[in-house]
Formats: sequence, structure tokens, C-alpha cells
Amino acid sequence: MKAPDFTLTAGPTPASERTLNALGSQIVYHLDPSFIETFRRTTEKAAAFFHTKNDMLLLQGEGILGLEGAARSLTRPGMHVLNLVQGIYGKGMGQWLESYGAVLHEIEVAYNDAVDPAEVDAYLTAHPEIELVTIVHSETPSGTITDCSKIGPIAHKHGALTLVDALSSIGGVEFEPDEWQLDVCVSGGQKCLGGPVGVTMVSVSPAAWERMLSNDSAPRYSYISLIDWKVSWLENGTFPFTPSVTDVVGLEAALDAMLDEGIEHSIARHARAASVTRAGIRAMGLKLWPTSDAISGNPITAVRVPDGILHTDLSAHIRERYSVMLSTGQSAGNLIHIGHMGPTATGMHQIVALAALGAGLTDLGATVDLGAGIEAAMRVLGATAS
Repeated sequence: MKAPDFTLTAGPTPASERTLNALGSQIVYHLDPSFIETFRRTTEKAAAFFHTKNDMLLLQGEGILGLEGAARSLTRPGMHVLNLVQGIYGKGMGQWLESYGAVLHEIEVAYNDAVDPAEVDAYLTAHPEIELVTIVHSETPSGTITDCSKIGPIAHKHGALTLVDALSSIGGVEFEPDEWQLDVCVSGGQKCLGGPVGVTMVSVSPAAWERMLSNDSAPRYSYISLIDWKVSWLENGTFPFTPSVTDVVGLEAALDAMLDEGIEHSIARHARAASVTRAGIRAMGLKLWPTSDAISGNPITAVRVPDGILHTDLSAHIRERYSVMLSTGQSAGNLIHIGHMGPTATGMHQIVALAALGAGLTDLGATVDLGAGIEAAMRVLGATAS
């Protein structure tokens, strides 16, 4: 089966030619001085991408590696942790925490809603024993955003550290980990950056390092150990094991493209793509999944699938008939995702996604005003073109 002509999913995203060319470069010895220089330079660029002065790690695996490694490193048996849940990734973090022996507290809302920072403040006031707050900034399957700008300072006020899953948000929405007092933040290359899947970027505050180093349960001499990377790379300039040489080179190219564009411009580009898409969705007569635009993230538009049609059937039909790949609901509900992140958050990509979605729904018996949707989207695209 050949790949679709258009991949407009919630990630991984297509990569730019600049990144693809870098990924095709010759593999070098990981201890060669030239690669060590590349690794150090890429780490510095990742910190600039995060807008942080905290330590930056490049872990050699997909984003789940950074999330699991950070959660394991920060958590010890009997420790009280508050997990914020507004989607399946937040729920999964809670399952991890319990398996590590944490005493789990959760604030959970419907998967089309967002956690209220005021509720977090009240909960931490009532439970001063909580030492860590875990947050998904951009809950990808639900298409929702959590307000880390308020929750970070609230957690800090109560003496709790924060662990933030920012895999699908950085570069697409505002993210200021230092200003927002966030301790450990995890992001990947395959979302708004439009880079390779195989490297995870993790920022770590001094307070988080102190917690990890004092935690006898933190993994050591392990693929998921953050402490091993601190000791080997940050303190001694070498690697705990062979890094993903090609992925690091590809990540640097993606970071260069982002920093050359300017992060603020990238955020505006993702916001424009979201506006184009949502104008088309509404004009077609469809409903967005999140309860409001205020909690909808720029990188993804989540759309309710009309009754009588299953999201998996819709996605499969669109791919087969129109060679366009959209994401399914991924256990969040009967919804479809249009991803507009990285290289696809520009130009006519959103029009292609809307046309394929509208045609696919019509094929399966839904009543959709496809013409009105395309017209509305084109109107917004024309008015906001840069």
C-alpha cells in the first residue's frame, strides 16, 4: 500500500526538504569531535526553541521516553502527586504514576474540556502533601490546551514541582517554561517542529534535578534515566550510550528552520491555519470537539463526527478514496483530527483537509455543506495571508 498524497494528522507530520536532506547525510561515529560539536549545538538550539535557560537533554527516543523517564525520576513510592486529566494522555500518566507507587490525586474533566487553574489552586490548598503536579499542555487527541501559564505559578506557590507534556504544543502555541515556573518539560521533533520522531527534548530545572538526585527510586544505568544523561553529557561531555546520530542531525535542521522563521511567526502561522480550518468546519455545519475556542489548540482541530458514522470508518474511507490521511479519535471519542502543524500549517493544506473531510462525510451519508465550508475557509485564508 502506498503512502497517502497528503498526511494532515496529529503527528508525525511531513518534514521539510531541509530536514529530509539532513536526515540523508552520512552517518558518523558518535564520539567523533564533529558529532559531539553537533550534539552540543543542537542542544543549545533546543533550549532556544523552548525559551528556557534550564538544562536541556536530547533523549534518544520518541516522546514517550522523555515522559516516562521524567515521571519515574521525579516519583518515589508513597509520594503524593496531582495529575490533571482532560484526555487520554493525561489519564495514561496517572496509570504510570500509580505503577511507580505514587499516591495518585486527580482532577479530571470531560475530554472536550480543560482543567480550571482555580480548581488546581483549591485542590493544592486542601492537599498540602502533594509534591508534584503533572500536566498535558496540548492534549493532542482532544485538541485542547491546558493553561500552564497559571497552573505553573500555582504549583510553585504550593511548593510542588511540575512535569509538563508539551509534545504537540511548542512552536504552535505560546510556551514560556521559565516565566511560568515549569520544572520538567518534554517535547518532540515530530509535531510543530516538523522534524524526526526519534529524539525527545527535555528541559529540567535545578529544583527538579535536586528532587531526582535525592530519589532512590530514580532509574540509573537505564535507557530512561535522566540522571545518566546529566552525569555523562552535562557534566562530562560524553554519552551514556550511542545516540541516534542521524535523528540528531535531522533535529538540528528542523530547529534551524524554526529559529530562522522565528518562534513568534511560527505560532502566528499555526494560529492562522487553525482559524482557516475552523471557519470551514463551522460553515460546513459540523461541530468542533472542544467546548470553546479558548481551550482549542492551534496545532490540531478536533471535529465531532456526525451520529451514525464511526470515526475509524471515516478516516479509512477518506484515505482510500481521496489519499488524504486524517487522525481518528484515539479513544478520546467519536471525532476526527485535522492536524495543521509544522510544514502543513500553511498554504492550501487546510483546504485539502476540509475538502477531503466534507467529501468523505457526504459519501457516508452525512449532510454537509462542503461548498460553504471551502468558501468560508478560503475567505479567512485570503484575509490572513502573510
